[in-house]
Amino acid sequence: MRIIAGEWRGRPLVAPEGRATRPTSDRAREGLLSMLASRLGSFDGLRAADLFAGTGALGLEALSRGAAHCLFVDNNGNAVAAIERNLKSFVADDRGDVRAQAVEYAPPPPAPCNLVFLDPPYSAGMSEAALARIANPAWLAPGALVSLETDRTRPAPPPGLEIETERRFGKAHLTLFRWAG
Repeated sequence: MRIIAGEWRGRPLVAPEGRATRPTSDRAREGLLSMLASRLGSFDGLRAADLFAGTGALGLEALSRGAAHCLFVDNNGNAVAAIERNLKSFVADDRGDVRAQAVEYAPPPPAPCNLVFLDPPYSAGMSEAALARIANPAWLAPGALVSLETDRTRPAPPPGLEIETERRFGKAHLTLFRWAG
């Protein structure tokens, strides 16, 4: 697995050992980042969060493309260690905050995010709870984009999140929401 574009294009990513992490496929990641780039124009200076981060690939892609900071949250110790190794290898420790905790208990970041990636375990039914957790101004800056990856159709969005677009990439169903709150 490698970074697709930006400053770190082509650089390999360390993945956590074991089968507990299901990384977003390169095809889905590339499609998602193209959708985001067409809406954002630039990632420069954005604040991002990668929740259920796993390898941290989505947040690292945002940083590689110019995001100022990314919060990574995952409750798997191997995933957290892999994200920390990736940040260190890219000399980006100061641009990432890694939290070893469950997303449903994670406090909001120090400043609201412009971009949030949600990739909960498919079978755990956590999508709706994760969306509800972040759908507030402590988590999301005005006009923020939220990406949700599920295996089937997405849950109904909570108040303040509006569907921007949806795409399917193999088994991955990606929904992009915009924060209107």
